[in-house]
Amino acid sequence: MVYLNNAATSYPKPVCVRETLVRTIDAPPSGQFRSAGISDAGDIMGECRKRLGLILGIGDTERIHFSSGSTEALNILFGGLDIPPEKIITTVTEHNSVMRPLFNMKGGAPVLLPCDAEGYVSPALLEEEARKGKARAVVLNHCSNVTGVIQDAAEFGRIARKYGLIFILDVSQSAGCIPICADEWGVSALAFTGHKSLMGVQGTGGFFVREGVPFRPVMFGGTGRDSRVIVYGSERKGLTPEHVSADAGSGANPYEFEVGTQNMPGIAALSEACGFLLGKGIAQIEAEEKVLTEYCVSRLKEIEDVQLIGWGNKSHGPVVSFRSDILPPADLAYILQNSFDIVTRAGLHCAPLIHEYIGSGEEGTVRVSFSLFNTCEDIDALADALKEIS
Repeated sequence: MVYLNNAATSYPKPVCVRETLVRTIDAPPSGQFRSAGISDAGDIMGECRKRLGLILGIGDTERIHFSSGSTEALNILFGGLDIPPEKIITTVTEHNSVMRPLFNMKGGAPVLLPCDAEGYVSPALLEEEARKGKARAVVLNHCSNVTGVIQDAAEFGRIARKYGLIFILDVSQSAGCIPICADEWGVSALAFTGHKSLMGVQGTGGFFVREGVPFRPVMFGGTGRDSRVIVYGSERKGLTPEHVSADAGSGANPYEFEVGTQNMPGIAALSEACGFLLGKGIAQIEAEEKVLTEYCVSRLKEIEDVQLIGWGNKSHGPVVSFRSDILPPADLAYILQNSFDIVTRAGLHCAPLIHEYIGSGEEGTVRVSFSLFNTCEDIDALADALKEIS
């Protein structure tokens, strides 16, 4: 099998990730801070935070919190920031993990910045909108999962600071394969997923919120830290339900954002994956995947019936979208998988608004996406199959 759907979920995983997952499952179970010394769960989570901090460019790693992935993380961020959607600026390139929470919040609709035919959003559009003085936050997809274009997060951050906006960065597609400098870029909050280029397993991910950003918990339950506190932010102990007041969330500490039993096997595997990536070097991974991406583009340009979508002179991550003149995307992807054993992805890719701007229509594109385990031979197999189909 030739697997070219890493933008959905990376495959295969590093051997060390699989081994760590099995080893953690086989070990005596415990949750964060809850066991009687039979596990190093706290160390596993702390080590994972430190490694994620190195990959994401975050120094205050204790403010990295775990979730089931980017979708949950973004829902938590939007709920915890409690900003009306009409005061949030975002872009038409966003994934539905951003779009659906924002459009289902109480209030109006978010402000949408358009993109060009590659999926690139000009920072000048953000400044133009921010200058109106109505917005309180901006949400940006760092790397498009449709075209692979990389947005200028540094410039977005500069503009956000200039106008006092909370800057929320979605690095679901870039974390692990593109260098990220959250501190340097002035990122206020960030969401990541573990199962894509971070090489972890499904059901892992998390978010970061910088100190000083007004943010409250939206999920409540056991933390294993102090079971006597019912109202977060209160110094009172042993509160009963009738004492619960409206001050919940004021002065929240990091442990209030990780309630319930955490996915320790998944976090341990994610930590191991991060260690693997750091050992290889994110810049080196980016360089190798850039070679694959550009080689893919050159091979697809050889095929008369294939049209590249969203490709030009901007910086791109390891994602290439295309269409065929003779078959709809869904049919082409079906034939590639069932006749040639080549796994791709067809459709709108959970990013419905971008397609109007990149010219891919209502049926979307066929998307191929690479990991550090792909080779030029995989791309040759794709190109040969497309030629045969044509």
